[in-house]
Amino acid sequence: MPVVPISDPSDERIADYRALTDVELRTRWEPPNGLFIAEGELVVRRAVRAGYRLRSLLMDEKRVAQVEDLVDDAPLYAGDQGVLEAITGFHVHRGVLASFHRRPLPTVQEVLDGARRIAVLEGMNSHTNLGAVFRSVAALGVDGVLLSPTCADPLYRRSVRVSMGEVFAIPYARLEPWPSALDTVRDAGFTVLAMTPAPDAVPLQRLTAQQRRRPALLLGAEGPGLTREAFAASDLHVVIPMRRGVDSLNVATAAAVAFWELSREDSD
Repeated sequence: MPVVPISDPSDERIADYRALTDVELRTRWEPPNGLFIAEGELVVRRAVRAGYRLRSLLMDEKRVAQVEDLVDDAPLYAGDQGVLEAITGFHVHRGVLASFHRRPLPTVQEVLDGARRIAVLEGMNSHTNLGAVFRSVAALGVDGVLLSPTCADPLYRRSVRVSMGEVFAIPYARLEPWPSALDTVRDAGFTVLAMTPAPDAVPLQRLTAQQRRRPALLLGAEGPGLTREAFAASDLHVVIPMRRGVDSLNVATAAAVAFWELSREDSD
């Protein structure tokens, strides 16, 4: 496929990449059109390896040779940095953007089947935290993610970038209706563990063997944490013990610590 030079930021052929920093616009554009954007050569290659189908590439004209091997029948658009910035709304310092076709999400049951540990996220609307959680899920022995209806899109560009493309490797699904559908998780044999800094919660390292056997770690949004309804629907409240008067950790950091603790026996 020959390189297609782009010099006009209003060119309709690169509409997938317009105003990438406008979260509201991208939310209205990407899922309804069945696409997502990946940024950076490493992340783009991981999406291709995971089986996502390219729609197109948009890149710095000086870097075309880096990704020519990825192009099959998808167009490769190239322009200078000024044009790329005018299209996307930011300096594309990684030099490579790609638009991919989305795939249908697995069902909740498909995520649960065969999983030993899962993460369940409520209201996590920070794309940065969401991407970081997915990266920790991939690295620390968690098999899948279930999202409440109010969670952000894991395939939003920033989430994908922060996860370093690991979001492509992790099965996830939307869990509805919320939070009553947590019964589905429990019926599949999981113990729903709600993370909280509350002083009366059970320290993670003191969980019984049965409570650790198939944990579903329930995490809320940065700041507000879990809702009362989610706490009520859980089996047990758990905490990471703190020192020096610190009352809590960033949710993505807390998730990583908890994932490590819950999967610790795998490496013992």
